[in-house]
Amino acid sequence: MKLKQYPDYKKVELPWIEKIPLDWCILRAKCIFRQIDVRSETGDEELLSVSERKGVTPRKNVNVTMFKAESYKGYKLCWPGDLVINSLWAWMQGLGVSEYHGIISTAYGVYRIKKEYKVDNKYFNYLFRSTAYLWELRVRSKGIWRSRYQLTDDAFMTMPVINPPENAQRQIVKYLDAKCAQITKFIRNKRRLIQLLKEQKQAIINQAVTQGIDTKVKMKPSGVDWVGDIPEHWELKRLRTMSHVMPSGVDKHIVEGEIPIKLCNYVDVYKNDRILDSIDFMKGTATSDEIKKYKLRGGDVLITKDSESWDDIAVPSFVPEKIDGVICAYHLAIVRAYGIDGEYLFWAFLSEKVADQFRVSAKGVTRYGLAQGAIKGAWFPVPPKKEQLAIVKHINQFLSKNYLAIEKLEQEIKLIQEYCTRLISDVVTGKVDVRNIKVEDVADDDLEDALSSDEEIEETEDSLEEVFDDN
Repeated sequence: MKLKQYPDYKKVELPWIEKIPLDWCILRAKCIFRQIDVRSETGDEELLSVSERKGVTPRKNVNVTMFKAESYKGYKLCWPGDLVINSLWAWMQGLGVSEYHGIISTAYGVYRIKKEYKVDNKYFNYLFRSTAYLWELRVRSKGIWRSRYQLTDDAFMTMPVINPPENAQRQIVKYLDAKCAQITKFIRNKRRLIQLLKEQKQAIINQAVTQGIDTKVKMKPSGVDWVGDIPEHWELKRLRTMSHVMPSGVDKHIVEGEIPIKLCNYVDVYKNDRILDSIDFMKGTATSDEIKKYKLRGGDVLITKDSESWDDIAVPSFVPEKIDGVICAYHLAIVRAYGIDGEYLFWAFLSEKVADQFRVSAKGVTRYGLAQGAIKGAWFPVPPKKEQLAIVKHINQFLSKNYLAIEKLEQEIKLIQEYCTRLISDVVTGKVDVRNIKVEDVADDDLEDALSSDEEIEETEDSLEEVFDDN
């Protein structure tokens, strides 16, 4: 449906908006809100978190790495309907209207709509979290360092607030709730498809590098329990017998007098299956000896050597061809194959049976790492060289469609998210008129989790083949 503008507008004197509907007004926040500062006597209430991504949520539901206090006695309290602003992250829209009663940091601001003022607090949740208000929040947050920008109570209370009539606010909330629920459902469907595609990718790799691509081949016990049976003509070899392993790399950036280089770092490996010249590598310097030792060659496999999570240990990336001036950085290991095809070795690292060895071998308390012996001692199922190349071709042929399908789905998610962001901003600032659009009421649970029924899951699985067909 193409949304229309309101029939009449009036000009306003704000840098980020030129006009608002004729019957709307702009008030200072102090006309609508009053500041609340009530403290917890025990600190036993629900601990809440305030972020730019999720607004106000129970801290137990989010992954927060910051320390927890021994006691929350004396912390601020908020109630459902209160506007809570993380004063240090207001410039990034770390705020939201709370749906919970709980405790928050004493550095946060709590604001409650005045009793005499009849408004829909969910409208203000949409308004203040819209892109339209980014400018206002950023210019009012002051500080020397960006990480220390702060929105004071006075700065918020003097902020101009777009204020539609009460009935218009209710309709805006009803419309946006319905649209957000539809978009959430759409995104969750797409993400489930992506997950299914990734599971298919993993299944293809597991099958190909541990049992081959010939379903009729005779099998034999590998001699290692966790590996199980392998094709009769395959061997089981330790990594040390078919590659050179060089753990770690260059752990410095710019040093005067050294040779300028490009550093392939942990993130480059973690995020990319292939290390290509198109990657925006970190700049650094190294000695001639370091360059000779850690310079990347075509056919190399790079793996992550340590991580805060077991799942991120020995994540591989393949260097398909020589890249001039790129050096392996710290927290990685170069695996240089000489008795096995490099790309086959890369896919073997991705198989669950091989990857589990490294997860089990990783040692540590808060950060896990692989010793050189654990890397070199890992077992790999190894077919003859000709079959290795056939397996690599088989995997690449399948994954060419798989990658295209995932890329298409991710692009669709990105586009619908951009549409949603723009829609919310246009609606809450009166650029489009939604007063006469009929929408159904949306339950709060539907907004939180729009996709939950078994029927929808089955539809997602059935449509997987269509995604491949489209590509």
